[in-house]
Amino acid sequence: MWTTEVSRKTTATKEQIWKLWADVPNWNIWDKEVETSELFGPFKKETKGILKPTDGPKAKFEITELTNLKSFTSRSFLPLCKMDFIHTINQAKNGLEITHKIVMTGFMTFLFSRVIGSKIKVGLPIAVEKLIELAEKK
Repeated sequence: MWTTEVSRKTTATKEQIWKLWADVPNWNIWDKEVETSELFGPFKKETKGILKPTDGPKAKFEITELTNLKSFTSRSFLPLCKMDFIHTINQAKNGLEITHKIVMTGFMTFLFSRVIGSKIKVGLPIAVEKLIELAEKK
C-alpha cells in the first residue's frame, strides 16, 4: 500500500466545496494534473467516469463512496493496482478542513507509486489550495 494526503483549512462552506467536487467536467480548473474528466450520470455512488491525467492515458473511474456534503471516493484502476482518491470535509475550529488522500493498493503498487506517486505528492497540495481558493470566492 502507498498513501499520501493533504489537509487544509478553509472558511468556505460545505456547499461551496461540494459544488466544485460535484462539477466533474471542470475538475481541471482546480486540479492541473487533470486534463479532462467526465462522469456518465449523476454525482452519486456507483456512477462511472473517465479521467485523462496530464501526461497520462485515460483511466476509467467509479465513485465508490459518497456522503452528501461530507465525503466521496473515486477509484481508478491501473494494471494490477487500484487508486482511491478520498475527499473529505470535516468541521474544524473556525471553519472546515478539507482533506484529499490517495491510496494505492495491489501487486503493482511498488511500480506505480514510483512512476506517478512523486508527481501526485507535488500536485496534490496545489490542487487542494486552488479548490479552496475558488470555493472561498463564491
